[in-house]
Amino acid sequence: MLKAAKEYFIGEDVTPQDKANRIFLLLIRLSLFGAIIFALFSERWLVFFVSFFTLILTFIPRIFEETYKIDLPVEFEVITVLFIYGSLFLGEVHGYYTRFWWWDLALHTGSAIAFGFIGFTVLYILYKTEKIEGSALIIALFSFFFAIGIGALWEIFEFTVDVTFGLNLQKSGLLDTMSDLIVDSIGALIASVSGYLYLKNGDLPVLNRIMKRFEKNNPRLFDKNKK
Repeated sequence: MLKAAKEYFIGEDVTPQDKANRIFLLLIRLSLFGAIIFALFSERWLVFFVSFFTLILTFIPRIFEETYKIDLPVEFEVITVLFIYGSLFLGEVHGYYTRFWWWDLALHTGSAIAFGFIGFTVLYILYKTEKIEGSALIIALFSFFFAIGIGALWEIFEFTVDVTFGLNLQKSGLLDTMSDLIVDSIGALIASVSGYLYLKNGDLPVLNRIMKRFEKNNPRLFDKNKK
């Protein structure tokens, strides 16, 4: 276990930026663990539940990687975890939704950009391995609608949690939901346009670095002969 942890943080292929991102993720999870212990001893059961649930959700990207043997860009993991942490823990436990009017909008914009890039990555793999034939525009459109679809599922999740546990994730109801979907669309548009420009020109430094590293770390996914 210690050897695996050492490889995760200071392995040969771990760049300084990757190391910083992984340490950041560790600190987030430690803060959640601390909140769980504090809530348990102070008998603040709502804080305990939300903190524990948030901690579990932060491991979803890692579970996905282990299940499907895919090495996701650590940037995707960071943004996903930040969205979960910011929405449930900071938003609900620490009241950031009421303290900062822009908190919910910022979270949804950032997450939509991330999910748009995830949708782009899925079709990019199929495109590079010649599993599909499509233009840069089609791939960009897929990433756009993929991000909006994830945003809609999150709104369903918020509604379900509110009804089941008596929370108030949706705040002003319909107005909150539609505002979230609008900024989801803006974030998705940013991601899809970036993906389109990358496929057409390949001169977007950040996205170029992420995609090249993704290809390098996942050669199995880019094997054209693999069925």
